[in-house]
Amino acid sequence: MSELPNLNKYNDSSQPSVSHFGYELIREVLLSELLGKDAPEILYWAGKKLARKYPLSSLEEIISFFYEANWGSLSIREEKRRELVLELTGDMISNRLRRDKDSTFQLEAGFLAQQIELEKQVTVEAYEHPHKRLDKILFTIKWDIKDPK
Repeated sequence: MSELPNLNKYNDSSQPSVSHFGYELIREVLLSELLGKDAPEILYWAGKKLARKYPLSSLEEIISFFYEANWGSLSIREEKRRELVLELTGDMISNRLRRDKDSTFQLEAGFLAQQIELEKQVTVEAYEHPHKRLDKILFTIKWDIKDPK
């Protein structure tokens, strides 16, 4: 069982943490500008790469990672035999949804897909479903047990 990386080790009290504005500036403005129309696809694969760098062994660890990375509050909405629905909420999520109608959560979707793929050892895909009126994102994660890795 891998340990959750201590993301706070880079954030001592003498160094300020990144503000919501700073995070959004990099995530929504700079990355979109640099990646162009391919941003969602590139962010999805970047999320998968990030998950391989920080492999986690349980949903509880994934939920903790989201919290530590300040990606939002992740919770289990529904579990089925070959599907999982997760809900992402929080101030950053609400702000992103309100400020930019084209905001994407593909980095998080790719991260989730790869983490579940590592756990289940089968091919996994994750899909984001923004609920802007409710200030939340749902992720549907599906896998095929007949397609082993």
